[in-house]
Amino acid sequence: MKPFPLPVKTLLLAAALAQVSPLQAVEEPGRIPLDELRTFADVYNQIRSGYVEEIDDSTLLEYAIQGMLMGLDPHSVYLTEDDFQSLQDSTSGEFSGLGIEVGMEDGYVTIISPIDGSPAAAAGLQSGDVILKLDNAPVKGMSLNEAIEIMRGPKGSKIELTIGRPGESQPFEVTLVRDTIKVASVRQRWLEPGYGYIRIAQFQSPTGNDVSASLQKLMQEQDLKGLVLDLRNNPGGILRASVDVAGLFLDGGTVVYTEGRLANSDMHYDADPVDASNGTPLVILINSGSASASEIVAGALQDHGRAVVMGTSSFGKGSVQTILPLSESRAVKLTTALYFTPSGRSIQAEGIEPDILVERARVTAYNTTQRITEADLSGHLDNVNGNNGKTGGASTRKLSSELLSSDNQLYEALTLLKGLNVLGMRNQKPVPAIPQKPTGDS
Repeated sequence: MKPFPLPVKTLLLAAALAQVSPLQAVEEPGRIPLDELRTFADVYNQIRSGYVEEIDDSTLLEYAIQGMLMGLDPHSVYLTEDDFQSLQDSTSGEFSGLGIEVGMEDGYVTIISPIDGSPAAAAGLQSGDVILKLDNAPVKGMSLNEAIEIMRGPKGSKIELTIGRPGESQPFEVTLVRDTIKVASVRQRWLEPGYGYIRIAQFQSPTGNDVSASLQKLMQEQDLKGLVLDLRNNPGGILRASVDVAGLFLDGGTVVYTEGRLANSDMHYDADPVDASNGTPLVILINSGSASASEIVAGALQDHGRAVVMGTSSFGKGSVQTILPLSESRAVKLTTALYFTPSGRSIQAEGIEPDILVERARVTAYNTTQRITEADLSGHLDNVNGNNGKTGGASTRKLSSELLSSDNQLYEALTLLKGLNVLGMRNQKPVPAIPQKPTGDS
C-alpha cells in the first residue's frame, strides 16, 4: 500500500468530498485536487492553533461551509435550524421582522422589494436600496443569514438601518419597529366599472387558489372588460404557485421549464387547458422589484401573447433553489437549475423587458377644474340626441385624475385596457348607415 501523501485529517476530508474511501483517495489522486486540499488543511490548522480566540472545530467547519456557498451565487446559503424555520415562515405568509426581501450584492445586503403593509414599506424603503449598517454595525463582511438574523426579532423592538440609495450622494438612517408581517398574498378591487385589479404581493402555497377566487369574484360582480395584474415589488416565492397563476389566463401550453445538472432538475410545467378569465384583456405591471416567480408569470403570458407587460425591467432572478437536507436541523439551499420562458428565454441577470416602458413618476393633471365647454355657453344649442351635452362622466374623470397623481403606471395600464376594449367593440360593431331624409312627392 502507498504511503499517505497527505495528513490523515486532510485525507479523510478529501475522501469525504470526493465520496470515495480513503484508500481510493490515495490510489486515485487525480479525482480530487490534493494540493488545494493540503492548503485548506494548512489554513484550518493555522486558524485552529494561532487565532487570537479559541474556536472549536465544529464552528470552524461551519464557517468553511458558509464560505463555500457564499462563493457560488447570492441565493445559495447554508441553513441552520433557525434559518430553515425562517424560510418556512416566509413562504407561509407570517413572521416577525421588518418586511423586506433581501439579497447579497458585492458584499452588501440589497433590498429586492419591501412587502406590502410592512414597516419597511411604510418607511419608504425601495427596491435597490443598500443596507450599509444595522444598529451602527457595518453590514460589509456579514453573511446574508447573519444580516437577516439581526433584522428579525420580537414584535415591538426597534432597529436602525443606514441606507444607501442609488442616485443620492449621502446615506440616511431610518428607525423601524419590528412587527408581525402578515403577507396578504392577493388583493382585488375595481379601478373603474368593468376594469378590475388584482395585486399579488408574494407567491405562497395558496396563491393560485387565491387569485382564482379573486378573479371569480370580479367576474360575478359585473362584466369584466379588462384586468390589471400587479406584480410590482413582488419578490417571488413558490415556483408551483407561479405556474398556477399563469395557467389561469392561458388555454394550455408551456408556462416554464427548468434545466440543471441533477437528474430531477429538468422539469416542464404546462398550463391547464381552460382560460379561467375567458380571454379578458390583460395588462401586467412589473418593475425592478419583480423577481423569480413574478418573472415566470410575466414571461409566460408575454411569450404566449396573452398579456401586455408594462412598467420597467424586472429583477432578473432566473434560478431555481432546492433545499437539500444535511440532517434533521441543517440544510443547504442550493441553486440547482435555471428556468426558461416558453420561447426559451433565460431571465437570469437579464430580467423581463416590458412591452411598453412606463417609468414611475409624479404626474399632475393640468387645468382639469376650470375647463369651459360649449355646454357652458349661454344660449347653446341642445344636443339633437337629447342628452343636452351631459355625458355623466364627471365621477369617472375624477377617479382617473386621482389615479394619475397617485400611481401613473397603473393609470397607463387602465388607459391601455380602455383602448383595447374600445377597439374590440368597434371591430365587432358595424358602422350604421347614414339615415336618408324622406322626400315628398311633388
